[in-house]
Amino acid sequence: MADEQNVNSSSILVVGGGISGISAAVEAAEVGYEVFVIEKNPYLGGRVAQLHQYFPKLCPPNCGLEINFKRIKNNPRLRFLTMAEVENISGAPGNYEVTVKINPRFVNEKCTCCGKCGEASETEIDNPFNFGMNKTKGAYLPHEFAFPARYVIAPEAVEAEGPKLADACAYGAVELDQQPQSVTLNVGSIVWAAGWTPFDASKIDYYGFGRYPNVITNMMMERLASINGPTCGKIQRPSDEKEPKNIAFIQCAGSRDENYLPYCSGVCCLASLKQATYVLEQYPDAKVTIYFIDIRARGRYEDFYQKLQQNENISFIKSKIALINEDEASGDLLLEGENTMTGEKMLQKHDLVVLATGMVPNTAETKIPAEASYDEYGFIASYKGESGIYAAGTVKEPIDVAASIEDGTGAALKAIQSIVRR
Repeated sequence: MADEQNVNSSSILVVGGGISGISAAVEAAEVGYEVFVIEKNPYLGGRVAQLHQYFPKLCPPNCGLEINFKRIKNNPRLRFLTMAEVENISGAPGNYEVTVKINPRFVNEKCTCCGKCGEASETEIDNPFNFGMNKTKGAYLPHEFAFPARYVIAPEAVEAEGPKLADACAYGAVELDQQPQSVTLNVGSIVWAAGWTPFDASKIDYYGFGRYPNVITNMMMERLASINGPTCGKIQRPSDEKEPKNIAFIQCAGSRDENYLPYCSGVCCLASLKQATYVLEQYPDAKVTIYFIDIRARGRYEDFYQKLQQNENISFIKSKIALINEDEASGDLLLEGENTMTGEKMLQKHDLVVLATGMVPNTAETKIPAEASYDEYGFIASYKGESGIYAAGTVKEPIDVAASIEDGTGAALKAIQSIVRR
């Protein structure tokens, strides 16, 4: 099914509804431009929505996101499509024709989030928002603060129990016959803010991620600490739900390694320092050990690092951990490595290990369907030819939330300038 949207050449398309894309969209819309946002997930907010806290304020992300969602709702110039992907781009700056595929949600705009479809569902799926650490019903709200606040029905639930879910909805919001749609947009410029994906830690065989349940990633730790996470904010061991009292953070898990992710993602050290505070807030007597190559806490973040160095419950050991094994009886992890400051061989036991995995740009796997250049890691290097498509946020380089907001705003200005020059 094709639908032609008559959008004029002074409109802007933003691809990606994470923090950089949202920033670009609201800034452009609030100075008078027609803006479309395309997001592949069923909600806006991107990776930021999955965080417990973020720098520099160490506050919950929902506060900042809520303000931006209100700006979106109050601006008639800004429209968004979720569960959508760009399939093709043709044309030139000032006159792009963009084909967008919208995948079925099986729930329409009549949804009130009453939850009756979820109550009726017996199908369970791995919760993608929580990185599979818990299950969710086949009819589900993506997360507690999801925007738009609308349920999604997984295809397997539609197949297994669709009519029952439709009967449970008193508002006619369940549409079992939804099909993929194709929409064509005509826009003047494009901001590509497709975001990032955590590096797949299962590729690092010697760390045992995926085999040992008490080896988790830094993004999984964010979900464990979050009140709307799989454990309602209680940090506990996945294997037995025990309170961890001796936690290891392994820096550069796959990063700065030519076999995996050769570059530094810049934010991982700060993420581990921040997460050490999560642990000690819940368990003041816990012991935290951070194994590092070097700690990268630049500028104003240096003070935060120095403060944690003074905490007697946090140890910093300069070491690249070489191997993790599991004590099958206890579920504890045995870490082998070398203290590179002393040359001493180490065998350390911890009850929970957090791998600081890096950021992989989504453009490493899914390229812009237009002529563009990338560096050897998949980050967008530049747009070839006449400007009209602008990269924003973590598809350009690994950056934190504050820098992503600034970069999204900058991309909006470039997109506007491109239109004005026509």
